[in-house]
Amino acid sequence: MTDPDPFTNLYAGPAKLAQAMFGPMMRPMAGMPQPAFSPTPLKPEDAQHWAEVGAKLQGMWLEYAAEQSQSPQAALPYLDPSRWMALAENWYNQMPVADPARQKELWEEGFRLWETVLGNFGIGPKAEGEKQELPRQDRRFADDRWRAHPAFALIHQTYLMLAERIEGMVDEIQGLPEDKREQLRFTTRAITEAASPANFPMLNPVVLERTMETRGDNLVKGMEHLLADLRRGQLSHTDAGAFKLGENIAVTPGKVVFETDLFQLIQYSPTTDKVLEVPLVIFPPWINRFYILDLNPKKSFVRWGVEQGVTVFMVSWKSADASMKDIIWDDYVRSQIEAIDHVRERLDVPHVHTIGYCVAGTTLAATLALLHRRGEQDRVKSATFFTAQVDFEKAGDLLHFVDDGQLATVQALSPDGYLDGRYMAATFNLLRGTDLIWNYVVSNYMLGEDYPAFDLLHWNGDVTNLPAKWHQDYLRDLYRDNRLVAKDALEVDGTAIDLGLVETPTYVQAGREDHIAPAESVWKITEHFKGPLRFVLAGSGHIAGVVNPPDAGKYQYWINEGAARSLEDFQNGATEHKGSWWPDWIEWLRKQDEKTVAATGKRKPGSKGDRVVEDAPGRYVMTR
Repeated sequence: MTDPDPFTNLYAGPAKLAQAMFGPMMRPMAGMPQPAFSPTPLKPEDAQHWAEVGAKLQGMWLEYAAEQSQSPQAALPYLDPSRWMALAENWYNQMPVADPARQKELWEEGFRLWETVLGNFGIGPKAEGEKQELPRQDRRFADDRWRAHPAFALIHQTYLMLAERIEGMVDEIQGLPEDKREQLRFTTRAITEAASPANFPMLNPVVLERTMETRGDNLVKGMEHLLADLRRGQLSHTDAGAFKLGENIAVTPGKVVFETDLFQLIQYSPTTDKVLEVPLVIFPPWINRFYILDLNPKKSFVRWGVEQGVTVFMVSWKSADASMKDIIWDDYVRSQIEAIDHVRERLDVPHVHTIGYCVAGTTLAATLALLHRRGEQDRVKSATFFTAQVDFEKAGDLLHFVDDGQLATVQALSPDGYLDGRYMAATFNLLRGTDLIWNYVVSNYMLGEDYPAFDLLHWNGDVTNLPAKWHQDYLRDLYRDNRLVAKDALEVDGTAIDLGLVETPTYVQAGREDHIAPAESVWKITEHFKGPLRFVLAGSGHIAGVVNPPDAGKYQYWINEGAARSLEDFQNGATEHKGSWWPDWIEWLRKQDEKTVAATGKRKPGSKGDRVVEDAPGRYVMTR
């Protein structure tokens, strides 16, 4: 017996989920009047062609299955369908969807919905009424073909109604702790997103039409995409061959001027005759690659900063391997201090400006607290935080991944002392399943579309591995137990951490639509630091809210010059400014110290007498 074809495999999970969710109340609908379909019989030559397409698809799948049988360890455990079906079964057992009374309510509402929808097509008791807008709108079904035929209109409208009602049931379950309710809400949303009819080839009119137009070529191309992703263990969002580091991405000129086993330090070449005396050290998150801040000349925060007369240094973290199995959070804090001290010594300056992005911002907060406790806070002139959290009470959907069971799973997935970056990529994709998973399942696997050459998506898929010990401690101590904001509850490098000691001038940027570091969570840094602090709420999310160059003329940001006590107070009294917040930041940075110096000597990395390691972007960013 052979495995089913990959499209059967791909949709078997969501199909079973849909059956579990909707099956009990959908059965009575069999008696509803159905629109007639009169498919044209296939000509013999057409039948032969489709048989050849099917045989080709099956052959491709069997070839892949044979490969996997030779190396079964190649498959990521994360992709094991039994894990996801167990999740779905556990979810179903918690939900009241199987209750007969609730099924009756859903059936009655569904019947009324069908009457309304069919009436728009001149079918049923409401056939004489005026044609109306369909009751529910969703961009997954924006294509006119979802409304051109009564069958597809019924399919997607019924799905939207059921998904809405089932998600609403989460609030009706009695006696559920709030954290478990939010976890159930997240699981329910993930399951209903997976069960969308848009994700099933035979229920999606756009896919059906494309299949007929191309005579199945889209399925063959989609199969090629699917098998390529299965082999690499990761969903592709873009053309991997379209970008090459140092050539058309991460191209701002500079030199690697220092390196350790954990990071390389890049210094970018000046483009102005004068530069601010105080240099800037940027700490990007080691969960991703640093070049999110240097995507291309038009989007590069690094290049823009250099053009403003700032001497910019960037830390490029090494992707973890087995040699880093004992790396913990203390090592990253020590590395931040080491980078700061190296820049101070290299340029003979007493202090530096710093930026911490996401997890590196969380770490920068600990670094500042440590320096204050040791009386060494003057090494840092200012600190800027991009979408960084220190208080994890309101940390959003990622809190659903930090209970004991999830932490045990992470440990089991890290047998060699590091967590494969593909797991983190899958987790972040799951936070926006419709946009980052199912949208690409439809376009890549079902429609067989070519991958776009999109630098941001390329970066998003360029994953890094994480030291397992650090990752466990981070999830447990910060996300789950929220110990960073408890005075002296954590020690780093033998020094107790108290964020309340931090008086460093601080600039905090949050993204209004950030789903990874919610603005409400980022705001909480204002409740812990004691020094002067400027808070900026930027339009968009975790990436686009940060990477928003002024020339793009996109989005907006909000400033409240008053003393707000909460994010809500801040928003109520804030003034909206069009475009990028970058100019506001550089104005703030200059106010910290306006003195300039000539861009000569070691301000020009690699100049005469200056020994450097290699050209930017360096080796570490290329290590997989």
